[in-house]
Amino acid sequence: MLAMVQPSPDAAAQTAPVVRGPSAPALMPAESSGGPTATQPAVRGSGAPALLAKPPAAPAAAAEPAPTLEAVPAASAAVNCPGNPNALGVSRTVEIDTTGGPGFGFEHFKAYDFLRPGEVVLTFDDGPWPRNTPAVLAALANHCTKATFFPIGKHASWHPEILRQVAAQGHTVGSHTWSHADLSKKAVDGKAEIEKGASAVKLALGGAPETPFFRFPALRHPPEMLAYVGERNMAVFSCDVDSFDFKTKKPEAMVKTVMSKLQKTGKGIILMHDFQAVTGKAMPMLLDALKAGGYRVVHLTAKEQLQTLPEYDAEVAKEIKGPASAGGTGKPTSSVVRTIDGY
Repeated sequence: MLAMVQPSPDAAAQTAPVVRGPSAPALMPAESSGGPTATQPAVRGSGAPALLAKPPAAPAAAAEPAPTLEAVPAASAAVNCPGNPNALGVSRTVEIDTTGGPGFGFEHFKAYDFLRPGEVVLTFDDGPWPRNTPAVLAALANHCTKATFFPIGKHASWHPEILRQVAAQGHTVGSHTWSHADLSKKAVDGKAEIEKGASAVKLALGGAPETPFFRFPALRHPPEMLAYVGERNMAVFSCDVDSFDFKTKKPEAMVKTVMSKLQKTGKGIILMHDFQAVTGKAMPMLLDALKAGGYRVVHLTAKEQLQTLPEYDAEVAKEIKGPASAGGTGKPTSSVVRTIDGY
């Protein structure tokens, strides 16, 4: 269930929607099976991107047929971002009430259509990972924008200092199971995968509460596991636009895939992977392309934080074996080992 919508300070003046009058086309395109219906009115705020679609057919007596207009967002408003006058920024911040486990992303869940025309949500799976996640973070910081990350529990336990960078920069952190196992397989203990993944993220974040956002590996969500996540009051995320970044090594190809799909959907939750090297390389180009295309970023937050289960916290802590038994001090690697010469 979608909760309150809360505009960001930078975009407070842009959140009052104004429905276009009869003189302008007001129908959303319905080219994608996962997109909005053709009867949904296009809504625009002050300076918000507007999508143009095919207008109603002209009367029989008209001399010329009505033109077909391509779905193209209008230019987005300027953002105050030091060092980047052409930054994306964040158009608004949305708070989600995760009670009951609502699902988002039209590829699988169509109950909550909360994005306005031209709005996107940036999401990243499978991290944190050296080089790749920091590259993604640098690109996001350069555009003063925010994203939602779905880290794998094991990866979070291996690279907690990177995940803490994600949180420190104001991004939302959910979870993506303990080991990225396919929860649709009967041999997999789905409950343990979900809970250990959440506990590992919490431990990696230094015990800080995490956001109750969850994404199933490979977007495969068996009914019993979907019901369990609902009982745990975790929102489930699919997507509207899949970048398929794991299928290409060329950043340009990834950017083209995302932008061409957005031309069809007009808006949506974009699925990417900060585990993939190509994604880190593509992010500067993709963010520039989103800005040039007039798209606007929505940042997701939750009404409540996730309460992990103590038994799984203890199990993960035991499996990780903690700093003392591993011969460590509890400090991140970067503060213990530092390069003083070379690269």
